[in-house]
Amino acid sequence: MKHTLLFALLMVAASLSAQNASIQGQLQDTDAQAVAFANVALYQLPDSNLIKVEVSDESGIFRLQNLSSGDYYLVASFVGYNNLQTQVLTITDDERRDLAILKMQSSAVALEGATVTARRAIVEIKPDRTVFNVQGTINSVGSDAISLLRKAPGVNVDNNDNISVLGRAGVLLYVDGKRLPLSGQELSNYLQSLPAEQIDRIDIITNPGAKYEAEGNAGIIDIRLKKDKNLGVNGSANATYSQGRYSRGNANASGNYRNKKMNVFASAGGGWGQQFDNMDFVNFQNKLEMVETTRGINNWDFASYRLGTDFFLGKQHTIGFLIDGRTFDGTRDTRSRTTLAQAATPNNLDSILIAQNLANDSRFQNAFNINYRFDNAKGRTLNIDLDYGNYQNDSDRFQPNRYFDPTEQNVLTAVTNTFDTPTDIDILTAKVDFEENLWGGVLGIGSKVVSIVSDNTFLVYNFDETTNTETRIDELSNLFEYTENVYAGYINFARSLSETVQFSAGLRAEQTDAQGLLSVFQAGLEEDPVDLNYLSWFPSAGLTWQVDETNVLSLNYGRRINRPDYNVLNPFNDKQSEISFSKGNPFLQPEIVNNVEIGYTLASLYNFKLAYSKTTDQITRLIAPDEDDPRANFITWENLAEQTTISFNASAPIQVTPKWNAYINLNAFHLDNQADYGEGAIVDVQAFSYTIFQQSTIDLPWQLQGEISGYFSGPGVWGGVFRYESNWSLNLGLQRRFLNDQLNVRLSADDLFFQTGWDGESEFNGLRAVGSGRWDSRRASLSLSYNFGNQNIKSRRRKTGLEQEAGRVGS
Repeated sequence: MKHTLLFALLMVAASLSAQNASIQGQLQDTDAQAVAFANVALYQLPDSNLIKVEVSDESGIFRLQNLSSGDYYLVASFVGYNNLQTQVLTITDDERRDLAILKMQSSAVALEGATVTARRAIVEIKPDRTVFNVQGTINSVGSDAISLLRKAPGVNVDNNDNISVLGRAGVLLYVDGKRLPLSGQELSNYLQSLPAEQIDRIDIITNPGAKYEAEGNAGIIDIRLKKDKNLGVNGSANATYSQGRYSRGNANASGNYRNKKMNVFASAGGGWGQQFDNMDFVNFQNKLEMVETTRGINNWDFASYRLGTDFFLGKQHTIGFLIDGRTFDGTRDTRSRTTLAQAATPNNLDSILIAQNLANDSRFQNAFNINYRFDNAKGRTLNIDLDYGNYQNDSDRFQPNRYFDPTEQNVLTAVTNTFDTPTDIDILTAKVDFEENLWGGVLGIGSKVVSIVSDNTFLVYNFDETTNTETRIDELSNLFEYTENVYAGYINFARSLSETVQFSAGLRAEQTDAQGLLSVFQAGLEEDPVDLNYLSWFPSAGLTWQVDETNVLSLNYGRRINRPDYNVLNPFNDKQSEISFSKGNPFLQPEIVNNVEIGYTLASLYNFKLAYSKTTDQITRLIAPDEDDPRANFITWENLAEQTTISFNASAPIQVTPKWNAYINLNAFHLDNQADYGEGAIVDVQAFSYTIFQQSTIDLPWQLQGEISGYFSGPGVWGGVFRYESNWSLNLGLQRRFLNDQLNVRLSADDLFFQTGWDGESEFNGLRAVGSGRWDSRRASLSLSYNFGNQNIKSRRRKTGLEQEAGRVGS
């Protein structure tokens, strides 16, 4: 089957006319500084038809590939520079034309002290992704990664910090091309401890091609950290202090050294913080009304480091080594008060439950990468990655529960439990990617092997306060070992069908072999082992049509998979109180989604996207009443039969005045959730939701720059059945640069009207829950950042083989 498909794809490609020429070059200004993210348009003579538009990368380099022979000219443009137009370029078949360095002239008026500062657009729409440029925006000051994701176009973050894109759940989070080895609460903690000042941009890839792992129904969000661009020795340092109800702060520094034979780069940082999390719920079940008020205080500190080196073995060969690590220590003090009464007589209380959770969490992770890259600068590349990652998570909790009489003076019953729940995960990967200019296009093939071992310990103890001793509760404790091996291979081909039409097509195959073994301490509680062995095929295809100079249409299709996180397969109960707990589901099936997207771009500025997705076995969270205790409810994971989502996204930059630039983004979607678990447990939910985001940048007197940003999100649905109401936020910012722009001082205020929180309700299987949540979102922040050293170097941006599967580590 594999050989037949490969042969057919190659024959189709070979039947197309050869278009294998290319043009490349580097854009610089008159000070030899790279002009990054400039538009480069290629026109063909004699009619000046627009053939292609590309964007220069961070080093100013651009490449235009898959060209036929003919006469062309280039036009490069960027804010703050005069347009640059080349002379006529006569290109022959298979020619690799290198234009070397092209100088762009500043459009500044030749007056003493006059300068022009070029800014990247807040949002850039590229053929395969949406880029949310964060670096330099004032309203990112004092924020963290999860706060920025709330502002990103097409992205929604729910009340449990679960992230969705274009209305679809199952998005994967990457950092610099490497998938985050976290999910659930641990992912939220990581994103909260990643300062916005360290982030350069966020890439949102809604329909990845065959080269990317098939994991992730909603695609990929890749958080790209700031990189030094200096030659010789250089570095940067920044510090931020933020004050809401509680304070937080962070500081980090990075450095880089490069010569002709090697490049060494390092960074280190740390921070601390505190915030509150408040939730209020009223639950109706089994003719009972329970009013729950929860107040939590989280404290944390973290440290991170990254050290790498690249050795340049001639012009074509590079070998690199990379190690990065992170530590996190935190405490959580969560106190809840729940009143219990008959629903018919809610003022006559039966009892009051006072519960507390005191948790100490620590996380330690290290990842190691060896990378080899071959690039002959003529379209042939080979990339090999070997990776090992170890992720250790420890959590100890002390949980007293006391039932009081309605006067809250007399204790009726008291139970105190302690929890010891360490997790140790090892991930090994080997990845090979090869690309070759062939048959007038680019052929890519590759493979990846992954081996994962996840050891989960879940021990629950009864704590005797009189004797200060612990006794293990065997019926609530277990050991869960999960192993997973994935063997993947892909083929992808892209080329131009004509001067105005480009296509790409690919196929990825993944063989998954997974086993989960539950070890219990009490006979009769055994579960059948998890045993998964399946082969999945993931086709993808894309078509782009340059209708004319200002209109571009695109069509993309992809099939993807989302495997359950390791932690949600453990079936045992994780108690939050005597009547509230969560549990996993060892028999969750992977979800499969088919995505179709239609895009339209006008004048390279205004972008529109219409998308349709159909997901079978959608993995989602559901809240339901407990079968044994009429007072208790739990959160678990289930497969919905299907979810259908139709979404629309529109974005537009607007120059209101020469000193006032704005960006507006609209995202709207309709979803339909369907499932039937029998005995009346039915999910039949439809919802329409939308989010409008805007950001304005204004040049003010005295070299100040101001920003106003905010969003409004309409009502919608989280998970399977939780309907939420609208929420919104307004943010302000101010910045000024000093010392020849090396020192930047920024002041910002987020969520001025404290409207970022959530309100909503769910109804499923006899439980109706009405709730709301707030956290420390209204904040003021001050940031100082300083760049030093030579400002022309560039460190190599590195991807690793752990970018995919490590992200399913859970809390």
